[in-house]
Amino acid sequence: MTGPVEQDDLDTAAATFAAVRPRLFGIAYRMLGTVADAEDIVQDTWERWQRTDRSAVREPAAFLATAATRLAINQAQSARVKRETYIGPWLPEPVDTSADPALGAERGEALEFAVLVLLEKLTPTERAAYVLREAFDYPYPQIAEIIQGSEASARQLVSRARKHLAEERHVREVDHAQQKRMLEAFLEAAQSGDIAELERIFTADIVSYSDGGGLARASRIPVFTRETVAKYVHAFADRFWDGTVRLIEANGGPAAVLVRDGAVVAFIALDVTVDGIRRLQWVLNPQKLERIPVPA
Repeated sequence: MTGPVEQDDLDTAAATFAAVRPRLFGIAYRMLGTVADAEDIVQDTWERWQRTDRSAVREPAAFLATAATRLAINQAQSARVKRETYIGPWLPEPVDTSADPALGAERGEALEFAVLVLLEKLTPTERAAYVLREAFDYPYPQIAEIIQGSEASARQLVSRARKHLAEERHVREVDHAQQKRMLEAFLEAAQSGDIAELERIFTADIVSYSDGGGLARASRIPVFTRETVAKYVHAFADRFWDGTVRLIEANGGPAAVLVRDGAVVAFIALDVTVDGIRRLQWVLNPQKLERIPVPA
């Protein structure tokens, strides 16, 4: 039976954890790219916090962030192995940020859908260092402590991650309003099967990625080049868009969902530059669409 002192201590522990929880989820989601995995990390961190001698912890928020990040690094390492056998391209699970739910991001960095895709190409430790620095503005000495390395190595990891992302996204991006305009233009051309218009708004090096996870009909390989992607989108125009298309905000930017029979069956996100649409990202795996609310 729990006594009053123990209960007070547990209540204090729970209150401390609740205050930090949004940040823990934000770190874990950016690290792992799925809500379920991020929630598992948060739960594991809570269980570790319960078992900890909390009287010896001088900075609970730092302790909890360290625990969550290290757990996420371990999880990312095992997830990388699992994704080698994933059916087709792997894309992150989108999150509806229109109401700013549990992501709890003080800053929007490393949340955008296209950036999450690129983060997958970093090592788990590089990803952790980048997320801690760019999304949560952690000082380098603290990042070094979390990743169990030197301050110099922490700086090097962040620099390497920045360079990699800059090389991948070497073209100038556009603002939120232009992204939305291009998304609307794409949806109109895609639904009507207008190949000429699709080619006009695509960049020459466009790539289309479809994530069905073996659970939904989707291309199992990326589709490249303006002409091929336009023909690809045109080929399924008649059957695919049988439903209602709604614009939403996901991962801090404009996106679209296809609603059919009262359920979200597809998510579409674009990577838009000043030269046009550079990436099409289709999430069709129903397990990654379950948490997206059906727009009114």
